[in-house]
Amino acid sequence: MDILLLILGFAGLLIGLAGAVLPLPGPPLSYAGLLCLHFSRYADFSLPVLVGLGVITAVVAVLDYYVPIWGTKRFGGTKAGTWGAMIGVVVGFLFIPVIGVFVGAFLGALVGELLGGANINYALKAAFGSFVGFLAGIVMKVILCLVMLGYAIYAVWPQIG
Repeated sequence: MDILLLILGFAGLLIGLAGAVLPLPGPPLSYAGLLCLHFSRYADFSLPVLVGLGVITAVVAVLDYYVPIWGTKRFGGTKAGTWGAMIGVVVGFLFIPVIGVFVGAFLGALVGELLGGANINYALKAAFGSFVGFLAGIVMKVILCLVMLGYAIYAVWPQIG
């Protein structure tokens, strides 16, 4: 059972790290991987570490929805641009998995703003804001997932190394 938890733990951490960039729930998957490791014999995280990372994971999961919206609004975007960015991320992921997510966020916001009646200059500015917000969210998620992966490696290494 411990080997299964070890495998599931690191699978969750690595899929969570990938999910920090792809449209998957990255930090929650990484946190689930950390919990799998905690319940194995290979790692024992303190309660403050588990609670702290759990709270940060929840906050980041919520912020992940608001940071791109904030970026779009900060640069003058509307709901049309925000919806366009979200749709663009999914469509971009389907056509070009990694790069498409980034391009899709920008193009989706641009098309959304144009369909919403904005002129090209305004739409470009809003699309750039959406892209900046999207990137900020990715950076935030990647850092958190790397921290959890680091904690896991630090805890497990003496047991298997």
